[in-house]
Amino acid sequence: MHADVLVVGAGIAGASVALRLAEAGRRVAVLCATPLDTSASAQALGGIAAALAPDDSPALHLEDTLGAGAGLVREAAARMTVEAAPSAIAWLVSRGVTFDRAQDMLDLAQEGGHRRRRIVHAADATGRVVMAALAERLATHPRVRLLRDHVAAELIVAVSASGRTICNGARVYDAQAGRIITLSATHVVLATGGASGAFEISTNSTRPVGDGIALAWRAGCRIANMEMVQFHPTALRHPQSDGWLVTEAIRGDGGQLRLPNGERFMFRHDPRGELAPRDVVARAIHAEMRSHRLDSVWLDISHLDATRIRTRFPNTLAHCAALGIDITRAPMPVAPAAHYTCGGVVTGASGDTDIAGLYAVGEVAWTGLHGANRLASNSLLEGLVFGAAAAADILATPASPAGLPDTSLTDTPQRLPARTPAAARREAQRLAAGIRRILSREAGIVRSDTGLAGAVAGLGELQHRVETLCARHAPDRRLLALRNLACVAGLIAQSAALRKESRGAHFNTDHPHRHPEALDIVLRSPREAIEGRRHAVG
Repeated sequence: MHADVLVVGAGIAGASVALRLAEAGRRVAVLCATPLDTSASAQALGGIAAALAPDDSPALHLEDTLGAGAGLVREAAARMTVEAAPSAIAWLVSRGVTFDRAQDMLDLAQEGGHRRRRIVHAADATGRVVMAALAERLATHPRVRLLRDHVAAELIVAVSASGRTICNGARVYDAQAGRIITLSATHVVLATGGASGAFEISTNSTRPVGDGIALAWRAGCRIANMEMVQFHPTALRHPQSDGWLVTEAIRGDGGQLRLPNGERFMFRHDPRGELAPRDVVARAIHAEMRSHRLDSVWLDISHLDATRIRTRFPNTLAHCAALGIDITRAPMPVAPAAHYTCGGVVTGASGDTDIAGLYAVGEVAWTGLHGANRLASNSLLEGLVFGAAAAADILATPASPAGLPDTSLTDTPQRLPARTPAAARREAQRLAAGIRRILSREAGIVRSDTGLAGAVAGLGELQHRVETLCARHAPDRRLLALRNLACVAGLIAQSAALRKESRGAHFNTDHPHRHPEALDIVLRSPREAIEGRRHAVG
């Protein structure tokens, strides 16, 4: 099969770039590993940041983004993003997205790290509303082909006469047919999301493991700042719903964090209290839990008007009610959980990578926007802004002619075994659990030199076992995910071990202070000499 553009992933970044390209006349194939309504974008609750209020401005939004990023934000990327935010919101509205309104204006909420009310939202289910509108347009657009239950297994790269590596497609596992197919394309866009699922507890129910990061790494791309994994401060801690995301907007609307005895504790950690940036709040909760030997703390909004709660947070209200918690009367048990990957595939301002024809947009990419800690509600915004930039860059080159046949296969039988043997499935499950256990214990919210050294060694051993297992069996969804998990977990641990300081989402007890220089950790791909260096990315 051939397309002008192959988009790997269908969250907000992938959907927006695909739709923009299709509307401009390009033939687009979109790989959907999971249903569109289960992506991380669809699960986003809070909203999209944009300076729209009379007392706000892109300059203030930029200042808040820089402040949250702890000195590692690439200012050009942040400026580009905040200045494009109002037009990104307008584009969504023009594509059928309905946001909450207050009289004749969009209703704007406030969240941690923001000094103004600038969060455009649809109740407390913004991602679901946005993705429903975009998914409908994708599904009905004549130039878009949605390939459901298709998982990218490998990027196809070649070296040009000039010596530059070029990407011209991907080998893809078709889960329904049980075969590997080759999809050729003039441009490939990675929009696979982050790697929060590499940890034991994640806010994302689909447990993403950084598929696109692993694909790009193996193809030859640089990866930056993978140690900067943001832990959302308030994930529900409940036996029937561990890790379910409790929106940041609840604290923005006056939600209070308390110990079981009723004591508020955030102002002991930061003068901004519950409105401090996520890394600060997550470490404060972690510290209180350790100090008092707790599994969770309380997030309380029962002091707020019940009608306001029902109107503003219907999704959270209904979810907690199903668990027997009435949030208008009682607090919610919450604890930090892995949430967002601030590092990723190194890209330029148009989502372009080290490989010609290959782009990365959204959480899979390192643009420099988030620095060492993402500002709340800048994630959906990043996908929209850099999705638009990537689409514009692709459209600046001619569309391609027809390419390869539907099943141009290399070294892989067209039909694979119906199921991986039971023993191999059990071994894959054990290996995945072991990887997540090591990463969570040694590269979680609080780290140390000894723990990280042990993690690098332990994960290296497990990765060897994973590669051996995958070499023995034909690929399937489980084994492809396991291989990517092992790769990305190793990148996180290696990057964390190289950063000898504490900054943003990375806190090392052996180096509790910031280094005087704000430098990035860049890992070079296995196609070159593997190298980790602390330097600014050019």
